Amino acid sequence: MGVKYRWIGLIFLSAGVGFALIASIAFGVVQVSVSSIINALCSFDGAYDQLIIRSVRLPRALIAAAVGGSLAVAGCLMQALSRNGLAGPEIFGVNNGAALAVVIVSIVLQSTSLSVFSWAAMAGAAIAGATVFLLGSIGGHSLTPVKLILAGATINLLFASLTQGILILNEQSLDTMRFWLAGSLTGRDLQLFVQVVPYMLAGLAAAFFLSRHMNVIGLGEELAQGLGQRVFFIKVLCIVVIVLLAGGAVAIAGPIAFIGLAVPHIARFLIGSDYRWMIPYSALLGALLLLLADIGARFVLPAQEIPAGIVTAFFGAPFLIYLAQRRGRTK
Repeated sequence: MGVKYRWIGLIFLSAGVGFALIASIAFGVVQVSVSSIINALCSFDGAYDQLIIRSVRLPRALIAAAVGGSLAVAGCLMQALSRNGLAGPEIFGVNNGAALAVVIVSIVLQSTSLSVFSWAAMAGAAIAGATVFLLGSIGGHSLTPVKLILAGATINLLFASLTQGILILNEQSLDTMRFWLAGSLTGRDLQLFVQVVPYMLAGLAAAFFLSRHMNVIGLGEELAQGLGQRVFFIKVLCIVVIVLLAGGAVAIAGPIAFIGLAVPHIARFLIGSDYRWMIPYSALLGALLLLLADIGARFVLPAQEIPAGIVTAFFGAPFLIYLAQRRGRTK
């Protein structure tokens, strides 16, 4: 695909995200018109539908777009770093590290505040990323893709087991946390979004900076070093960016699965393996898919919403099976 068509694709995806944002604000139990959306944003007068838009729908739509884009870019970097098409933020232990930290904080502080949960999740994601980095650096040939995947899978399983064990022993925490652990955008406000979005924006900016370097590393580490790339430094920076993006997303919405796994493959199918284009395509596709999943979650059951993470898992699980089978046929 030529550069011209890639730019056209970005324009169409940006328009799609814009329409999805409007649809996310407009559709729900209470339907609102486009004129009400414009009035709520430009000339707020305290009307009921405008109040719903400003306090509930708009923050939720912005959070869905930011979380979807962040998870998709984190998955893109994870697949590039590990050179494994089945990798995603989940395998890096970030999701379960954040979940474990939130569960511990909810028990120790007896808190159900989403603001407290967000900071705990960021800390847990950072601890998980640092632990994977340390384990992957032990021994010779540090930070190889295989060692990163093994370290990430080990930490992921350990943190998941600890989380489940704590929840089983503490039924009150299970009742408090089960909706958050399913991955949900319900009840998030603009203040929570403002707290976390700087980390996501910093991660996205760094991901764009890394895109050219990831193309060179994809040719092989020895060749990349021969071309003057500081491979170890780039890998460390990539891990930090993954923690910022995935940790920020989990902090605000809980562990939403399969966005980070599936979206990079869709972007690769559309524009190839050039990470200078894959990263912006992944960001827009991730935002679009999570917005659509959140809209669909409002209408699956009558008069009741389900967490968006359940919708993404419902469609993502068959996609994972397809990827595994396709990789099996190519070997």
